[in-house]
Amino acid sequence: MKKVPILKKGCSKFWYFTVVFLLWFLLLYFFFNSGSKLDKKDDFLLKHHYDNFVDTDESSFGGVNRNSNEETGHVASDSIMDMDTKATGNPVDNFFTGGDWDKYLREVSNAGKESKHENQIHLTENEARSINKVFGEGNREESGNARSTARENQVKKPFDHSLPREARRRRVKKPAREKRVKKQVDHSLPREEKVIEEVIEQPNKEDQIRRQTNSDSHPESCVGRYIYIHNLPSRFNGDLVRHCQSLNEWSNMCPYLSNFGFGPQLKNSERTLSNTGWYDTNQFMLEIIFHHKMKQYKCLTNDSSLASAIFVPYYSGLDVARYLWNADKKMKDYYSRHLVKWLRESPEWKRLWGSDHFMVAGRITWDFRRLTNNNNDWGNQLMILPESRNMTVLTIESSPWNNNDFAVPYPTYFHPSSDNEVFQWQNRMRRLKRQFLFSFAGGPRPDLPDSIRTDIIEQCQAAREKCLLLECITGSSNCYEPVNLMKMFQSSTFCLQPPGDSYTRRSTFDSILAGCIPVFFHPGSSYAQYLWHFPRDYTKYSVFIPANKIKDEKVSIERTLSRIPIQRVWAMREEVIKLIPGMVYADPSYGLETLKDAFDLTIDGVLERVEKIKMDIKAGKNFSEDIEEYTWKKILFGTEGKHEWDHFFDRSKMIMY
Repeated sequence: MKKVPILKKGCSKFWYFTVVFLLWFLLLYFFFNSGSKLDKKDDFLLKHHYDNFVDTDESSFGGVNRNSNEETGHVASDSIMDMDTKATGNPVDNFFTGGDWDKYLREVSNAGKESKHENQIHLTENEARSINKVFGEGNREESGNARSTARENQVKKPFDHSLPREARRRRVKKPAREKRVKKQVDHSLPREEKVIEEVIEQPNKEDQIRRQTNSDSHPESCVGRYIYIHNLPSRFNGDLVRHCQSLNEWSNMCPYLSNFGFGPQLKNSERTLSNTGWYDTNQFMLEIIFHHKMKQYKCLTNDSSLASAIFVPYYSGLDVARYLWNADKKMKDYYSRHLVKWLRESPEWKRLWGSDHFMVAGRITWDFRRLTNNNNDWGNQLMILPESRNMTVLTIESSPWNNNDFAVPYPTYFHPSSDNEVFQWQNRMRRLKRQFLFSFAGGPRPDLPDSIRTDIIEQCQAAREKCLLLECITGSSNCYEPVNLMKMFQSSTFCLQPPGDSYTRRSTFDSILAGCIPVFFHPGSSYAQYLWHFPRDYTKYSVFIPANKIKDEKVSIERTLSRIPIQRVWAMREEVIKLIPGMVYADPSYGLETLKDAFDLTIDGVLERVEKIKMDIKAGKNFSEDIEEYTWKKILFGTEGKHEWDHFFDRSKMIMY
């Protein structure tokens, strides 16, 4: 046998050990490397779990909202991710019976490893029950889709934390104006309290500096226009807002305080609205809105002796709303009487005994004109107090027989931040093709024999394709959805505005905003109101059909409107569209430059009236209470003689519709 060289044999062993070593090394490498990857994967999954823990929790909120709202006839549209609360011990199950909500939120925060600490959303129990898709928009620091959703709904104001939007309310009788749900117990939490403090913080150093700066920076344009704001004790304004859960017997008003009182920002998913400037504004938030607008007024002054008028920031509407129904009715007049006592003792009052003072009462005048001393009767006595009769009081509906209150527009959903936003909206309303001749949004009033609403609904139904009806019935939320209302008004040439719970309706201003020509059936619905905002010649912008002619079946609404020449319709619509700037309350952080909004026109009216009163006082003239019976007539026509509208304003036959 041939011998193999030693070198070759050794080489073979060398390569054998080398291969074994490499295989062993690779095995160890892959083993440790895969273990490291598994650890990283576990870390990632754990982090992902915690990052999404709050989102999962919010999904459970959605479930709470859905169940709660089903009781009120409204189902949230959000996609819901249900949680097994029994397995996790989530106290949402115990929430309605007093679960420890604060403790749960702290646990969620700890699970987020402090990265979510600043994003905690503290809610009252009532807010959590009424929560919907706007809930997540209050969290500004969320990641992924939640962050983009929040960014879309942010506004420009520093204090806006977008309180959760309230679910729409089921409409019931007395009063039909209110959106009602069963009241729930609220427990304020720190986050909400902080937002409220930022909303109502007044007065503060910044306000004082701005007042002095504003008055100094416009010396010429502010001559005769300086306004001084009374620094009232907080019980007349700030404390009311701090307890926003108790402002209404039937619903939580806290969400509507955000964004200067404009409420939660509306989305434009159906492209019915414009992309900016639209909010879910409550019709009774005028006091909050006006106060914030007043703080930005360019001619504020700290020196009351320089002021042409003095503003009293008392939230009278928010105050009286607490006691209109089943609350402690003995408290109805408590704050209003203490307010006038405080004013009487101020040096500013003693100059002209309040004749240069003005305030906002953000409800209809009848909520403040109780003529009896019986606390069980409706409203309080704010406007019939001697001191109040000296002041100018701004309301969303005034009395046609009294000369101390003046009507200003209801807050609408549109609050533009520039002239351009208004111009774009006006042009859009001009271009719309309107499918229906007329439309009506509202419900019947079967308990009021003189109401014409049932007749209007019947005529609309008989007109078929010419009339669009959005009937507001108990259990339906359609009439309270801004998009539904605006879509209907935008598709109509004429919008019917009969009296409702009183002479006026917010719907009038929503329809004008949509370029829809209003049709009135009572002169107290508009013509004897809003004298600083509407033309005296009502035929330019509206149609008047006397209610008695509808009731007696003498007039067909369809036939009356169809006979109006098309050229006149175009002219009326253009007049309505021109009114839009004066119907809105612009964003106080920016305001309008060349246009005057509802606030600007109101201030002009107040200053003009105060100046006239001062001149009358100098001339020795006194106001006689005897002529107040004919106030509407003197203001509109300058006479106390007979008029064809006298039967509409007969106080002995006065009926609240």
